[in-house]
Amino acid sequence: MTDVLNVRDLDVTYPGKGFKKSGFKALNSVSIEIAKGETLGLVGESGSGKTTLGRSVLGLAPISSGTIEFLGQDITKASRSDRKVLSRDLQVVFQDPYTSLNPSMEVGQILAEPLQIQGMEGAEAKKRIAQLLDQVGLPSDALRRLPREFSGGQRQRVAIARALALSPKLIVCDEPVSALDLTTQARILDLFLQIQLDTGVSYLFVSHDLDVVRHISHRVAVMYKGEIVEQGLAAKVTGQPDHAYTQKLLMASPVPDPDRQAERRKARHELLELQKAQALA
Repeated sequence: MTDVLNVRDLDVTYPGKGFKKSGFKALNSVSIEIAKGETLGLVGESGSGKTTLGRSVLGLAPISSGTIEFLGQDITKASRSDRKVLSRDLQVVFQDPYTSLNPSMEVGQILAEPLQIQGMEGAEAKKRIAQLLDQVGLPSDALRRLPREFSGGQRQRVAIARALALSPKLIVCDEPVSALDLTTQARILDLFLQIQLDTGVSYLFVSHDLDVVRHISHRVAVMYKGEIVEQGLAAKVTGQPDHAYTQKLLMASPVPDPDRQAERRKARHELLELQKAQALA
């Protein structure tokens, strides 16, 4: 399969604040690739660098070195005008669907905006908007409603519809279900999966939740302190991880069975004690 996204040896350093403050290195020699129709789950705790990697792909982070290729084109230093062209094929769904949607615009206007930017208007745009609403499971009367009139899950469906408007090749999903309750999370994840089956779109799916990335990903990359410490097939990485950090993430994931949860807590405690002993040796 041809890679949709190819990131090689990426470094990102944020400038320091104040006089003579050194910068903060958020990413250190990070490499990933995503094929057509594939989902790469990017998982790690807060501060691991996973969101920075997603922002780098979108041109929102200060890249120090390395390269980002998208559809065979080097976009590492893409200009603002280049990014406008790229938006046809590269889109994003953010964590909070309410703050990412303009509260003063009706849903129809929100969905029409990316189409108008690319020159699609009139009957063609109306037809495309109707298709998008159907694709994400929203009623046609949603067009005339404001974001605040919807539930969190419905607002995220609007955000997904907006991302799909131009039929992109890759969507960066930045914690898109973390603000939702578990039942709504499951529905939105199933929606992402169905959209991928229907369109062949690829996802870079950023999450702190190992269970979420297990459900949606073909492959998983685990980030820790700005580096990828483990990468491979989702079933292997989320079921039988090799790296101690991934093992800790797995043990911290809640399970509905109280006995299994107790076993996980015990195993996690033993692993932490072993790591402490090794650090002191």
